[in-house]
Amino acid sequence: MRAYYMKTQESHARLTDLAVPTPGPGEIRVAIRACGLNFADLLMQKGTYQDTPRAPFTLGMEISGTVDAVGAGVTTLVPGDRIAVYSGQGGLADYGVFDAARAIKLPETMPFHHAAAFQIAYGTSHMALAYRARMQPGETLLVTGAAGGVGLSAVEIGKLMGATVIAQARGADKLEVARAAGADHLIDASEDLRARVLELGGADVVYDAIGGETFKAAFRACNPEARLLPIGFAGGEVPQIPANHLLVKNLTVIGFYIGGYLKFRPEAVTQSLRTLIDWYLEGRLTPHVSNILPLERVEEGMTLLRERRSTGKVVITM
Repeated sequence: MRAYYMKTQESHARLTDLAVPTPGPGEIRVAIRACGLNFADLLMQKGTYQDTPRAPFTLGMEISGTVDAVGAGVTTLVPGDRIAVYSGQGGLADYGVFDAARAIKLPETMPFHHAAAFQIAYGTSHMALAYRARMQPGETLLVTGAAGGVGLSAVEIGKLMGATVIAQARGADKLEVARAAGADHLIDASEDLRARVLELGGADVVYDAIGGETFKAAFRACNPEARLLPIGFAGGEVPQIPANHLLVKNLTVIGFYIGGYLKFRPEAVTQSLRTLIDWYLEGRLTPHVSNILPLERVEEGMTLLRERRSTGKVVITM
């Protein structure tokens, strides 16, 4: 089988022929049909992601496909079942072996490319906004990097939860994508973010995927008792938060990493995904996939992420 494989942490990931794996107890083998790309895949290649596996490993964090074989003790799934798995690794391959407990059955009406684009972006945004920030209807949500995978899902979910959504992105095309997802107000990345948000009444919740100066400007545009979620650092700089400034407006900075919940509260992730799939079936969520590429073009997909030329998700198909 083919796999986008990192042999050592110092080597570059490349397509490699590997043996088809055998599932062990509690595991399933999946014939992978699609894998969503994430900014974290780029960080893993550099060894800078907070949850980088030890090499050798196959990249690819979220997959969809069909169960091909089951290991001992697996009774909830059978070969042929359509499933999605938040795998953390191993997704950019023709086959993968995963913990059966992480698999979620897919409705027949959900295409594989939507399922592969769904779990991390929507799961992160839903749990961050609903479970961690406890955002309420009528509050104002500021989303930075609003045309990216997690940012766009935050716009969509924020609107569903009854928030007024301010979306920041770079360029008219990306802002139009955010507007179509439900954003009430649009701010170009070239504008003064702090000034524009304050003109709109300030932010009650900040969902920041950029970091650096963008986070600092959003921080200064917060209303009293606002909650800030530093979701990612696509701009390359991890912001340093002045604790004394938190006191003045009684602000709260909330850490959130969905992968951590898979380790200590996996049922919270599962319940969130069930809610999201229900919303999808009701037509309330529409995953935006800007690029669908075959596995042979995975490097092209990574470049789209690296150069920020995609909107929503990039999906690799097998």
